[in-house]
Parts: sequence; structure tokens; C-alpha cells
Amino acid sequence: MRTVAQPEPTVLYCDNHLLALDKPAGMPVQADASRDLDLQSWAKAWIARQFAKPGNVFCGIVHRLDRPARGVVVMARTSKAAARLARQFADRSAGKIYHAVVLGHVVGEHDLWTDWLAPTEGSTRTVAQGHPEAQRAELAWRVLDRSAGCTLLHIDLHTGRKHQIRAQCARRGHPLVGDLRYGATAPLPDRSIALLARSLTVAHPTRGEALTFSAAPPPGWPWHLEDHLAPR
Repeated sequence: MRTVAQPEPTVLYCDNHLLALDKPAGMPVQADASRDLDLQSWAKAWIARQFAKPGNVFCGIVHRLDRPARGVVVMARTSKAAARLARQFADRSAGKIYHAVVLGHVVGEHDLWTDWLAPTEGSTRTVAQGHPEAQRAELAWRVLDRSAGCTLLHIDLHTGRKHQIRAQCARRGHPLVGDLRYGATAPLPDRSIALLARSLTVAHPTRGEALTFSAAPPPGWPWHLEDHLAPR
């Protein structure tokens, strides 16, 4: 287990059907080999305390967010809600907005990026469309701000491939700040990457109304990140 203090998730919304959380960077969504505290276990313990629930607590994972990223994650509190929410991510009806700080100046002000990606051990690579494991990956982006060495992007994620934003940005020579796996020049002190799941819109699993949950940027976001960049 980690010996350093892990920031706590923030509860954004809770009812009898779903739970929306702001996941801190560094916390896995689901238990893994590291045995570090994961978001699902934290959520189950929170529900048990909040509602004095004895025994096992159901809290279903319906989508994921990379461990070093931070931001909105929705979990289901019933199996029926889990099936209905998971279907929204599968059919791409859930709205996913991210903010990312990438190295360098991205050319242009907005664009649509389409690539073909294939998972490999621990990461994702770009492949030709005809590759047997190719998965179509699409996102729309626009520039929010620029600094001397970085660009802040607003990203509307149209598909949800593993490491999609990280791989598509890196392919164009703009890895995320802190993302050593995809070519960043230096790590961030907390080993996070400059990726924030800014908002998530889903249809409520029983009422059908659209709900949008938003995560606030961390203090100093984004330009304090440049203090940690290695000289280029």
C-alpha cells in the first residue's frame, strides 16, 4: 500500500441509482495489483457510512478513467442502473468533455482527429485501418489557451478507446504534460498526467433526464504545470 497521503474523492451527486465522483489523480477506478485504495472500494465504504448499510454494498463500474488522470467518474448503485448506464457508454450517447495540457503549440484553433488504435501491453498504438485489432478513435478539440510551451485543449471525446486522448495527442507530437509513457519530457511531482475529465453527461437510468456532472480544475490549473517541465 502507498505510504503517502492520497487525496480523497469528492462526491458530486448521489441518489438511489447512481453516484458521481471527482476522482483524484493517482487513484485507480478498480482494485489492481498495486493494492492501493481504489475508487470503487472507496465509494462502497462511503455509501455504507452515509446510509448505514450493513453487508455488501453494490457499486457498479460503467466506464473508466486512467489512473494518473483526474475528474468525473459515474458509478451505478443498482444492477439495473449499471446495465442502462453501461449501454450509454457503449452506444456513445454519454457526453464526455476533457481538458488536456499538451506540450508544444497545437496548430490551428479546432479540428476533428480520427485514428485507428490497437491496444498493446500497458498502452495503445496507432495502426493502419486494416489492422486486425484496429479500433476507430475520434475526438473533436479546440484551443482554450496557450502559454510559452504548452496548449490547453478542450476535447469532446466521441469514442472511448483505451488511452485514446493520450495516444492521439502523442501521435501528432503533442504528448500530455507528465505523460512519460507517451513521450512527455518530464514527470509531474505527483506522477499524474495533465488530463482532466471535466464533465460527463448521462441520461438518468430511471427518469431519463440528462444529468451533467462537472469537476473543477485543480488549484493553479493549468499553467503551474509548466514549472515542472524539463528544459527543452
